[in-house]
Amino acid sequence: MTAEGFLERRRLQLARGVLLQCIMGGYPPARFYGSDDGDLALIAEPGQIHRLPWSDEPRALAICDADELTGESSNLSTRGQLKAVIARYAARGLAPVVATELEFFVFAPNTDPTQPFRPPVGLDGRREDGLSAFSVSSNNGLRPFFSEVYKCMAALGLPRDTFMHEMGVSQFEINLLHGDPLLLADQTFLFKHLLKEVALKHGLTVVCMAKPLAHTPGSSMHIHQSVVDIATGKNVFSDNHGEPTAMFRHFIGGQQAGMADFTALFAPNVNSYQRLCHPYASPNNACWSHDNRAAGLRIPASAPVARRVENRLPGADANPYLAIAASLAAGLHGIEHELEPSEAIQGEFEVPDNLSLPCTLHAALERLKRSQLARELFGQEFIEGYIASKTMELTSFFDEITPWERRVLAAQA
Repeated sequence: MTAEGFLERRRLQLARGVLLQCIMGGYPPARFYGSDDGDLALIAEPGQIHRLPWSDEPRALAICDADELTGESSNLSTRGQLKAVIARYAARGLAPVVATELEFFVFAPNTDPTQPFRPPVGLDGRREDGLSAFSVSSNNGLRPFFSEVYKCMAALGLPRDTFMHEMGVSQFEINLLHGDPLLLADQTFLFKHLLKEVALKHGLTVVCMAKPLAHTPGSSMHIHQSVVDIATGKNVFSDNHGEPTAMFRHFIGGQQAGMADFTALFAPNVNSYQRLCHPYASPNNACWSHDNRAAGLRIPASAPVARRVENRLPGADANPYLAIAASLAAGLHGIEHELEPSEAIQGEFEVPDNLSLPCTLHAALERLKRSQLARELFGQEFIEGYIASKTMELTSFFDEITPWERRVLAAQA
């Protein structure tokens, strides 16, 4: 909308069904979002109105809540769902704290989607060949791009902790500073948008798919979680002697109880499971462990004040609002019901059947359909609408025949 209209507080409305629009652009049947498909009001978050530093002409972006015209948050809004989870913590005198680690690939433009992605040509005239993981000079060929990324982050008020080259070819990771979950979800969303916009200016393509390259590690969005007492500001996962508390155990127990049911929320696309089917550092399980990256729930080595639970299941393609909401909601469920976790697993291990997770989008959606816990925590309207939208996407995928099928199966008798 125009700046004048925004400053005059002109209300911006949006059809309710847009919140269930699938990634190909279509919509599930109207019964999932109200047969009238009435409007929602988009209410700008005052602290999330940003002048876009990469734009040549003056433009701004406002992150909005999607509210019903009666004033309450829409059940279909993932940002609204996260706010509701935070409010449930606050009702118990608690405040969750999170940080996200986001991985992404930087590629040359890919005009033909039947061809694999390729790393860009660097300033030295060569393409990276995959030998630059964790190198201090690994992103020198992309220095102009990253320099503008850093400047734009500063202009948007996005504090960064560490930035590094990851294991994949032209793959990178950023760690955002821990803080309020809603703020971190907003920052993660803004950062992904920033990456793609700045990349276009530099003739590059940033890809946040979970698994864009074969035979290469995928991209995750790990979520680090702790909980503090609002009155004291202390981490409730550690007691006065620095030992783990019952609440810490119950939080892990809740995470384990919800991971299989919520897999479709953490891994929302067909491609998400390409990442998870190669389990090293992309664990498709609900096991927990102290500092073991093969476990879906990892307790990083830290001082007691920083004791936290890292959910390693979500991919870079996950909706940050929904993934954080689902993870925190599961943890709170464990606290409320005093759920006990399994035994911690160390070293090499076999995943017990009761801690294995769905390994395809179809299986994950079927599990979500049967989940009473998901309906209890997110409401029937949201869960059924989400399943309807994702089922459309899965059907669209099955409507195409892949090159692998033509190459391998055509000659079969």
